[in-house]
Amino acid sequence: MRDIIAMACTECKERNYSTMKNKKNDPDRLERSKFCSSCRKHTPHKEVK
Repeated sequence: MRDIIAMACTECKERNYSTMKNKKNDPDRLERSKFCSSCRKHTPHKEVK
């Protein structure tokens, strides 16, 4: 049930993080505030395929 997903910065579109999520509990795409090393600040990161 758990799948590995990638998290991409919404500003620079760089994939910075990979994490796991349970598709049964979270069917929608995740969005979290994370630190982007390219932007050098905290930005929203969204789930990408």
